[in-house]
Amino acid sequence: MTALYAGIEAGGTKFLLGVGSAREGSRVTRRIPTRDPDATFAEARAFFAEHAPPGGYAGAGIASFGPVDLDRGSPSYGRVLKTPKIAWRDADLLAPMRAIFPGAIGLDTDVNAAALAEATLGAGHGRGSDLAYVTVGTGIGVGIVIAGAPLHGTLHPEAGHIFVRRHAALGDFAGVCPTHGDCLEGIASGGAIAARWGAGLDALPADHPAWAVEAEHIAQLCANLLLTLSPGTIVLGGGVMTQQALFAPIRARTAALIGGYVRDAHEAALQQRIAAPACREAPGLIGAYLLAERAG
Repeated sequence: MTALYAGIEAGGTKFLLGVGSAREGSRVTRRIPTRDPDATFAEARAFFAEHAPPGGYAGAGIASFGPVDLDRGSPSYGRVLKTPKIAWRDADLLAPMRAIFPGAIGLDTDVNAAALAEATLGAGHGRGSDLAYVTVGTGIGVGIVIAGAPLHGTLHPEAGHIFVRRHAALGDFAGVCPTHGDCLEGIASGGAIAARWGAGLDALPADHPAWAVEAEHIAQLCANLLLTLSPGTIVLGGGVMTQQALFAPIRARTAALIGGYVRDAHEAALQQRIAAPACREAPGLIGAYLLAERAG
């Protein structure tokens, strides 16, 4: 009998709930809006109670928006830290679910979980155990898997907030990040594109300068990842990266920025190394199942 896990991909605007396993996928899923912690977790608990397998869940995993304390030795382990979502600051992600899942609950960031899923079962499968997952949407997040395990330091990767060289076409655009202004997220997220150009890429013509600006900034991120972590694969996901036309200029510009300094970072090699997500369903949810498996 297949072991079934409870998985939560906890996003800033929605929670994706699922019952299933990483390798066989979800038996049932539900999307719920991210409201305040009490209301959101009450709905999540009701879902998992409704769909509980006869023998109970084999484990549970949470892939959460950040920042979140992942240090098991910290008194605030499992709590959301200084998020822009004020109602969620200091929210405990684990306690509300322990009534249903008394055992260990796997926890990591949504992007680290997605990186784990893509490295194990997606675009990075068979390409080594080092992978970076980048989501470019409302914000920008980066998850890192090194030697098959999500990367943690004193916190966790927050590479969406690095600073890159601004494209001249931005003019005096100040950026939209409430903390850093024109960090990468501040100038290249979906919100930044709409703020600078008045619309998202899906509503702008192919010759609009916004396309080249976005490709330049994401290529700088890719080049920085290749130069610092040397992942075998960089997966570019999120709402902005559903625009498949971005991939070719990002690969070409990344190769130009590397300038032949890094092996297998020429444009032909980057056709494989810079890839779209390849998991059978949302990689954050598949990653939550994998976190549950590893926590057991």
